[in-house]
Amino acid sequence: MLATVHSGALWGIDSLPVEVEVNTGERGELRIVLVGLPDAAVKESLDRVCSALQNSGHKIPHTRTTINLSPGHIRKEGPMYDLPIAVGVLLASGQASGSVDDLLIAGELSLSGKILPIRGAVALTLQAKNQGLSGILLPRPSAEEALLIDGISIYGVESLEEVVAFLRDRSRLAPLAPRRPEVQTACGLDFADVRGQERARRAAEIAVAGGHNLLMVGCPGVGKSMIAKRIPSIMPTPSLEELIEIHGIHSAAGVQRGGSLFPLSRPFRAPHHTISRVGLVGGGSRPLPGEISLAHNGVLFLDELAEFSRSTLESLRQPLDDGSITISRSIGKVRFPSVFTLLAAMNPCPCGYLGSKRRPCVCSRRQVIDYRSRISGPLLDRIDLHIDVAAVPAEFLTESLRGERSSEIRCRVEAARERQRRRGDGEIRCNARISDRFLPEFCPLGREERQLLSQAIEQSTLSARASGRILRVARTIADLANEETIGTEHLLEALQYRLLELS
Repeated sequence: MLATVHSGALWGIDSLPVEVEVNTGERGELRIVLVGLPDAAVKESLDRVCSALQNSGHKIPHTRTTINLSPGHIRKEGPMYDLPIAVGVLLASGQASGSVDDLLIAGELSLSGKILPIRGAVALTLQAKNQGLSGILLPRPSAEEALLIDGISIYGVESLEEVVAFLRDRSRLAPLAPRRPEVQTACGLDFADVRGQERARRAAEIAVAGGHNLLMVGCPGVGKSMIAKRIPSIMPTPSLEELIEIHGIHSAAGVQRGGSLFPLSRPFRAPHHTISRVGLVGGGSRPLPGEISLAHNGVLFLDELAEFSRSTLESLRQPLDDGSITISRSIGKVRFPSVFTLLAAMNPCPCGYLGSKRRPCVCSRRQVIDYRSRISGPLLDRIDLHIDVAAVPAEFLTESLRGERSSEIRCRVEAARERQRRRGDGEIRCNARISDRFLPEFCPLGREERQLLSQAIEQSTLSARASGRILRVARTIADLANEETIGTEHLLEALQYRLLELS
C-alpha cells in the first residue's frame, strides 16, 4: 500500500517542497529501504522511527518497505523527516487512518515516540501556505515560532500517539491561536543613565532613526559600549512583515531568542572580535545564516572594530551595499538577507589613550598608523556617521540629574521612520536604503545647500558614495526635526559626522 506525506527541505532560510512516499507490502528481502538523496542524519531516522513506533504501541511492517524522499535531486538533511516517515509507515501499513493530503508534516522523533523541535518552522509554514495546504503539523515548540503567519492552521504536537489520534479525528486537536504582535521595546537599560555625551547620543538617535551605520572612536571607559547597549531601547517598532523575516532567519538557523517563543523585537547582535568570516557572513558546507543575517532588520554591534581580522571586516562591504549576501557552493547558491545597521566602536590607538587628557599615549606613530589601517578606506566610506567620543568631565559624573529617557527618544525615532515609510510608499523602510535613483527626489537641495555640499566634497575629497550618504543622513536629520525639506542646518550637521579621519 502506498502513502504520501507532504514535507519540506530547508535551503538557506527557505523551504522546498518534498514528498515522503512510503510503499509497503512489496515482495523481496524483508527490510526498509530509504532513497531520495538522504544525508547521514536522515538515514539514521529509520532506527529512530522503528523504536518510536514500537514504544508507541505500533508494529514495524513485516514486508519490504521502500521510502522515497521526492524530488531525488534535492539533498535531504536533518532529523525533520522522522515524523513524516513514521506517519507514512503507519498509513501505508493500515495502522492509522485519515487523510494527510492537506497537511505538511515535519518533526524529529525520540526513541520513546516524543516529538522534538526542529529548525526552519517559519520557512516550512510559509511553504505550506504557498502550496495551498490548509495546515501544518509541527512539534509544539517549533509551531509556536510560526504563529505570526496568518492564513494557515498550525498544529503543535508532542507525541506520535497524539498525531495518530489527530489523524483519526481532527477535532481532538485545535490549531494554535495566531499570535499578534505585542512588541517588546524595553531592554532593561535606558539612555537616561548616560551622563554627558550629548553628541554621541545625538548620533545614535540619527543612526537608529534612518538606519545609518555609526562608528564611535574613543578612549576606554568613555561610554561607547554603554551607549551601544542602550540602542535596543530606542529602536523603532518592527512591522509584522519585518518580524516574520526576523523569525524566519532565526528559525532556519536554529537560534533561540530567549525561549521557545521569540520575543517580538528587532535583533541586536554583538559577536566577539574573534569570530570567523563564516561566522559573520554565514556559510558552511550546507550554508547557514551568519551574524549579519541574524541582525537583519536590526543592529550589528562590532566592539573593538580594529581587533577583527581584516578579511572578516572586508566581507561586510557587499551586504552593506546590497542588503543581502550570496554564498556559492558546489551544490548551488544561497542568498541571505542582511539589511542591518552597523554600529561599531574602537579605540584611537593600540593602547587606547591617543588624545586623552588623563593618561598619556605610549604608541609610536607607526603603531597608530598600522592600527588604524586595519579599517580599510572602502569600509569606512560605507559608514555614514563617524564620531569622536571624548571623556565626560568629572562634574557630569557626580551630578544626580538624569538625561533624556529612551522612551522619549524612541517616540522621535518612530515618528521619523513613519515619515520615511510614507515618503517611500512602504517600499523604502528607512533613509539609509534610499537608492541612488531616488536621491534627487527624496533629498532635494536648494541652491545654498548644493553650494555647501560641493564645497565640502572638494575640500574633504569625499567620494561619490560618501556624498550620497551625507544626503541620506541630512534627510534623516530633517525628518527628526519634522521638516519636509533639507535645510542648511541639517546638511551642516550631517557633514560634521564625516570629518573624523582614521587614515
